[in-house]
Amino acid sequence: MVSGSSTVSVGDVEITRIQEYTGPGAATPAFLFPDSDPSFWTQNVDELAPDFLDASTGRLRSVLHSWLIRSQGQLILVDTGAGNGKERPYAPAYAHHTTAYLDTLRDAGVEPGDIDIVINTHLHVDHVGWNTRLEGRDWVPTFPNARYLIAEADFAFWNPLVVPRPQGDGNQNVFEDSVAPVHRAGLIELWSGSLRIDSDLLLDAAPGHTPGSAVLRLESRGSGALFLGDIIHSPVQLAAPDVNSCFCEDPALARTTRRRLLDEAADRNLLIFPGHFGGHSACRVSRGTNEHAHHGGDGVFVVNDWADLARI
Repeated sequence: MVSGSSTVSVGDVEITRIQEYTGPGAATPAFLFPDSDPSFWTQNVDELAPDFLDASTGRLRSVLHSWLIRSQGQLILVDTGAGNGKERPYAPAYAHHTTAYLDTLRDAGVEPGDIDIVINTHLHVDHVGWNTRLEGRDWVPTFPNARYLIAEADFAFWNPLVVPRPQGDGNQNVFEDSVAPVHRAGLIELWSGSLRIDSDLLLDAAPGHTPGSAVLRLESRGSGALFLGDIIHSPVQLAAPDVNSCFCEDPALARTTRRRLLDEAADRNLLIFPGHFGGHSACRVSRGTNEHAHHGGDGVFVVNDWADLARI
């Protein structure tokens, strides 16, 4: 691992965190994790603040980033944040951003045209925004030379022509401005089940959070990692793996998928890369006890060690 930087290595694969936004959030624990135990947040405030929780307001910290992967000569971007200039009538936290995301990507030595593959772990508003950028009055692919890998199940589920969005849905406009333009450009590759990217990287279906949620598996020279998107959104889901976010589409399946992947990560000492962790952003986990969880229930997990990424 590269100490004190935004880059770590797993075997022969290099991973760089491309930060889009970090700062005060609007969501409370009770809103985002309605079935979480309120005592978790109060009893663990010293561990959660300031990376995950603003102790002064009781609100969750907001963290958006992508993972840039260098593997076998390819540049792969995992999730693309909220994007700039997007109209989000029912998700104002992600509306009309003006972040320096592309400059951050360039600081990592990468131009948008250099990206070979974009992976959207799922099609929520805060994971697909930089799929496109505004050119004049048109949304165009930000990464014009990339294959955009999108699970077929999510592509169908979030397409309003197939499944009309209900009034007030936070994903309003998302498919139209961040997915459909890429599809019209012929850059989307739909997949289901599993998709081998190279000998070190495998994309696997992991439904529950959304119908097409995916996990990217990395195996290289005896080391491994899982890129989990929003399957794990917060440390509360380590202390209580059955806790879902309010945005999990299939609650029962989301719990099953989360426990399965956390079991695997603990058994195999895999580094996990969630979509929204603050602090060092990635970690290893081991099995814990009720004492760690501060509430009843078995099968809990604790952070074993954090990746050597600079804290954000």
